[in-house]
Amino acid sequence: MLYRQAEQEAADLRRRIRERRARLQRRERRLALLAYLVNKKKQPMQRYAQMNINVPIISMFMIVHKTVDNMMTIIHQVIHFPKHEELEVVGSGFSRLADHEAFGRAVGAIDGCHIRVLPPKDPQKRCYMNRKLFPSVILQGVCDAGGKFRDVYIGNPGSVHDSMVLRRSPMFRQALYPPAGYFLLGDGGYPCLQHPVAIMTPYRQPVATRVESRFNHHHAKARIIIERTFGMLKTRWRNIFLRALEVRPLFTPKVIGACCILHNICMGVGDIVEEEEEEEDDDGSEDGGNGEDEAPGEDLSGNGTRERIATQVSSPTELQHFLHEHDYN
Repeated sequence: MLYRQAEQEAADLRRRIRERRARLQRRERRLALLAYLVNKKKQPMQRYAQMNINVPIISMFMIVHKTVDNMMTIIHQVIHFPKHEELEVVGSGFSRLADHEAFGRAVGAIDGCHIRVLPPKDPQKRCYMNRKLFPSVILQGVCDAGGKFRDVYIGNPGSVHDSMVLRRSPMFRQALYPPAGYFLLGDGGYPCLQHPVAIMTPYRQPVATRVESRFNHHHAKARIIIERTFGMLKTRWRNIFLRALEVRPLFTPKVIGACCILHNICMGVGDIVEEEEEEEDDDGSEDGGNGEDEAPGEDLSGNGTRERIATQVSSPTELQHFLHEHDYN
């Protein structure tokens, strides 16, 4: 009787030890990943891992790799295009940002962001050097009016222009988004397009008319949300985005994708951070990059749609009060 009781107690003890070890391992993985992503003091990773969470650097990188690989299996559950019934709500958000109902058909803002990396050796190294002469890979993001990512395309080397990154992306090549009748807001680094991806860009500076000037003003107020989204992403995961990413180039897109997943999760629970001020890295600008130099054909150009929106922006929303004083019937 005592022997059986002792066996049962020993089995319960072994089970509790296994459960406690599993909890510690899960906690260790979470701590290692968060330490890797945040690292506010910007210490070398080996020193930071040993001083702050007491994990050997080799174990830490193994944990990070395994966790990031697992996260990539759910990326399309967290980062995805809005459903058709959600488009009206998304458009309403952009019309509020732009402060004009003419932008109610905008369902996303698009831009590219340069992520610093440790590049491979020559001759591949020069492909990663961007126009600001530091090595990077490009994160192309599409966000909604609330600052959540709706699409990400990651991995092009820094020397590639935003418009070329767009053309290489699945969203463009497969015409995945936005649906017909809707459009994205992009800066002057992109061409103004109607098909296969509708993108409305600002008029080039200097603008020719006040109609174009008004359009650019409201366009900028709505499009700025993608820059704010990148700013929040960089602030939240400062170890990834405020220093050179210390991983192999092939693993870089996965780490950046994991950060975007965590960003969306944080935004979904109301965890909003104020972006830190930093020098702009993007290739485009409000006064136009070289995206429109490619002169898309008439069947692809979005100039006609842009002109209609610009006209709507400059049209009065209601009759002036003195016009109501006369009976025109």
